[in-house]
Amino acid sequence: MVFDKSAIDIMKKRQSIRTFSSQDIAASHIQLIQDYLRVGENLMGPLGEKGKIQLVHVTNNVTDKGIKLGTYGFIKNPKAYLVGIGKNNKYSLIDFAYTFHRLVLYVEELGLGTCWMGGTFNRDSFEKEIDMVEGDFIPCITPIGYPNEKQRVFDKAVRYVVKADNKKTWDKMFYDTAFEQALTKEESGSLEIPIEMVRLGPSASNKQPWRLVLSEDRKQCHFYIEHTPNYSSKLGYDMQLLDMGIAMCQFEMACKELNIDGKWQVKEPNMTVPNVQVEYIVSWLDK
Repeated sequence: MVFDKSAIDIMKKRQSIRTFSSQDIAASHIQLIQDYLRVGENLMGPLGEKGKIQLVHVTNNVTDKGIKLGTYGFIKNPKAYLVGIGKNNKYSLIDFAYTFHRLVLYVEELGLGTCWMGGTFNRDSFEKEIDMVEGDFIPCITPIGYPNEKQRVFDKAVRYVVKADNKKTWDKMFYDTAFEQALTKEESGSLEIPIEMVRLGPSASNKQPWRLVLSEDRKQCHFYIEHTPNYSSKLGYDMQLLDMGIAMCQFEMACKELNIDGKWQVKEPNMTVPNVQVEYIVSWLDK
């Protein structure tokens, strides 16, 4: 899909919104979102896994079916939710997060606020509302609506608690040829902006688990995850895999805007990793 506005600008400006205005979502915006969800390729991940996303309208957090959706007080006055449905395995979660984040950015372009939610909602209540088959589960949701700019004290408090504005520096996440050498912006060539978009991306509890290694010839960028031990274990799935799909989406959308051609490939480069928590995910190959 092609954005009318700069995707890079959208990624730079986006913040999680938890407090929404009383204004209903415009019918034209609802139609655009529904049209988006009808296009099969919009729900297909780069590694070949396809997820599902449903739009659920709410009034006072109650659906049209009369089901009360639970978000534990984290969301104020949402007008609808986008509910993701996927499979609980490694690459399905990564692909799903890629497609879900691309939709999040599209919704942001329309002027609507969003907030990735992987753990702070009642899955049982959402499962009663949506269409699911054997093996399906809900990795995440996002409320949507127009931001209430005058009453975002709660939003700012949450951002402060999770240190959402404190992003790791390049030397903590990005590497040159091997994990022993930090990558600098000056040495990253044409991939400086796509890599910076990964740095700015949202992640669960702002853990920023992505680790990137740029090859010596600058034609390959290897994506690794550094797992936070026991993070999200009580939820029954590895929430941080969603962060890797988000990182891939941010990276690729920036590349496309900058006319940098490439493709994703899962091919282990067999690098020595710094610790047992670091796991290879995927590589971006320059065409």
